[in-house]
Amino acid sequence: MWKELNHAKFSGGYQVTGKGTPVMLLHGFPENSEVWAQQQSNLQANYCVITPDLPGSGRSPLTQPLSMESMADFVHAIVLAEGIEKLTVIGHSMGGYVALAFAEKYPQHLQGLGLFHSTAAADTEEKKEARRKSIKLMEQYGSEAFVRQAVPGMFSPHTKNTQPALVEALVQMGMQCKVEALIAYYEAMIQRPDRKTVLQQIQVPVLFIMGKDDTAVPMDSVLPQVTLPPKSSIHIFEHTGHMGMWEVAQESTLVLQQFIEFCK
Repeated sequence: MWKELNHAKFSGGYQVTGKGTPVMLLHGFPENSEVWAQQQSNLQANYCVITPDLPGSGRSPLTQPLSMESMADFVHAIVLAEGIEKLTVIGHSMGGYVALAFAEKYPQHLQGLGLFHSTAAADTEEKKEARRKSIKLMEQYGSEAFVRQAVPGMFSPHTKNTQPALVEALVQMGMQCKVEALIAYYEAMIQRPDRKTVLQQIQVPVLFIMGKDDTAVPMDSVLPQVTLPPKSSIHIFEHTGHMGMWEVAQESTLVLQQFIEFCK
């Protein structure tokens, strides 16, 4: 069921399916909530699955100024609207940055935290400069040129060779996002702080999902973080890039289900 968030500060769309223990799946960049369609379809048999369109994506208008903290507030508004006391929040890439901001601001609502191809570290100076160059590309040529250039690198060589339709599907999803939203996301990512202390202080289990062929959030950069939380679950997918929920959809769903049960 699609719902509209009616809030003094936020408006936007989110889907709620199934009943039971609540779990929220946060999409990344340049995605919308549909990126989780297969996981949602399978998890809803046992859980209440919430998949929002973050501000600027899908059915949710862009709100300015945009930041990881403001998107965490958007998530919190949904939690309050649904009357949820505690839930597991799992974020893909940028969605993981939002989930970490949510964990920092609203720990009382958290039952578990999942970083799906994501990191608690801030951007390196090299990464920031790469994002600034991409912003200039989008300002000059629009979103399609950027999306077509960036999206293929989010998949492993194996996936690109065996499932090229997945790459094109994500290109089409990315082009649904307006260029001003894509730029706002990149600017927010550049500005986000390091949140490794959140992992050190967190009181709930944390799931780390990595892809061996992920060049967007390389496995080697995340592995040192897995010892920070008191309770960690780690899963590494072979022949997988940055899009495990599509590249290894069934395996991803199983890992998520096991983690949600563990958090219960």
